[in-house]
Amino acid sequence: MRVVVQRVNYARVEVESRWVGAIGMGLLILCGFEEGDTEQDLEWMSGKISRLRIFNDENGVMNLSIKDVNGEILSVSQFTLHASTKKGNRPSYIRAMNPEMAAKFYEKFNHLLKSELGINIKTGIFGAYMKVALENDGPVTIIIDSKNKE
Repeated sequence: MRVVVQRVNYARVEVESRWVGAIGMGLLILCGFEEGDTEQDLEWMSGKISRLRIFNDENGVMNLSIKDVNGEILSVSQFTLHASTKKGNRPSYIRAMNPEMAAKFYEKFNHLLKSELGINIKTGIFGAYMKVALENDGPVTIIIDSKNKE
């Protein structure tokens, strides 16, 4: 599992000219699932994100978590995070999890985040063509891959 976490002042996702998910200050999470990912990857990732200290404290030091700042989360599925660009110029997505299984992993991941944080997780629509708008705060952008947890 691979995610891109962006600290944002706001973020929203649009599907077919309709906003389907929007947050104020918090985290935009772009998440992709790979063949071979397990529920343990989901649990590890939701815990890592819940405890990730990337919000500024009173001294301007990134020392606070999403929970500490009462922030919101917008989670957007993005299979292109597993693009392979080794050969040629057209990315290959052969490592991305099949859509049926990935949809279940996406639901479970969002449920785990909600359980960890006690907040509703805003989402895009799995498999839909989406437009994402955001204002990155910092900018702070972190890439986390569950295959690199050790």
